[in-house]
Amino acid sequence: MSAALELQAQERLSGGTGVARALRRQGMVPGIIYGDNKQPEMIVVDYKILNQECHTLAFFSKVITLNVDNKKQQVIVKDVQLHPVKDIPIHVDFQRVNKDSKVHVSVPLIYINEDKAPGIKRGGALNIILHTLELVCPTQSIPEKLVVDLSGAEMGVSIHLESLQLPAGAKAAHADRDHVLATIVAPSGMTEETTTAATPTAAA
Repeated sequence: MSAALELQAQERLSGGTGVARALRRQGMVPGIIYGDNKQPEMIVVDYKILNQECHTLAFFSKVITLNVDNKKQQVIVKDVQLHPVKDIPIHVDFQRVNKDSKVHVSVPLIYINEDKAPGIKRGGALNIILHTLELVCPTQSIPEKLVVDLSGAEMGVSIHLESLQLPAGAKAAHADRDHVLATIVAPSGMTEETTTAATPTAAA
């Protein structure tokens, strides 16, 4: 499961563009909490902390304890709106969860053991198709990352979804679409014959 994170927040009493701009000038980011059959809550969170966390992929696969005016609730991040030029957070959406929830999350894929892939050793290149995988997963089993082991991968092979070890109760949200994670491709100009080592022939 992803490492725990607690964020401090405050209730936001009013909305609107002017209010949001004023809050940002004060070093705060407006946001909203919704879900779990409760009324939405308008909040603000500290800009520095949010900006530090939101640029990590794992931020979107964590169950976060959100402390709103000393009232704690469990949430996941559903969306962070970034400034189109400055690439800093200007709004954040949280979804409430509980121990019985199954949530839709995006989990980073980490590719390891390239040096143990024969296809790469022989000049092939790792072509990563998916950097993250969307899962439907119990909140208590959300992984911080999923590891793709390239050991033994030959030239021309595809690394499939079935090679991943998913947590109990988790499944790929789009298994048909996300079936192929990566491929080992031959360098440009390399023919099929040259991808296989030549077999010596006996002298006549």
